[in-house]
Amino acid sequence: MQINSILEFLKEALTAIPAMLSGALAALSPLKQMILDQFGWPGLMAAYIAGGVILLLVVWRLTKLTFAAIKYLVVPSLGLALIVSLVSPYSFAAALPVTVTLCSLLLLAKG
Repeated sequence: MQINSILEFLKEALTAIPAMLSGALAALSPLKQMILDQFGWPGLMAAYIAGGVILLLVVWRLTKLTFAAIKYLVVPSLGLALIVSLVSPYSFAAALPVTVTLCSLLLLAKG
């Protein structure tokens, strides 16, 4: 029964996403019309290119941040937890939160 309710929730969410996107695009319609009135078709194309470049830069920065977090936080934390679990009586699962906290504090102190 629980799986069916989860699947039903996902189905409702997936059907609601296009409606939300169409509402957001409808909100941008006056902006598009203002750009067309003021600058014409070349201005609209320039706005699309500028918006696409800004979106690409934001995605690029988020990707770099994600890989930096994996490189400097996740991998060292997993390595430290593995070493701690091998040389001490603590299990990997018990050592992992401590090592993640330790690596996070080291990153914050490092700046």
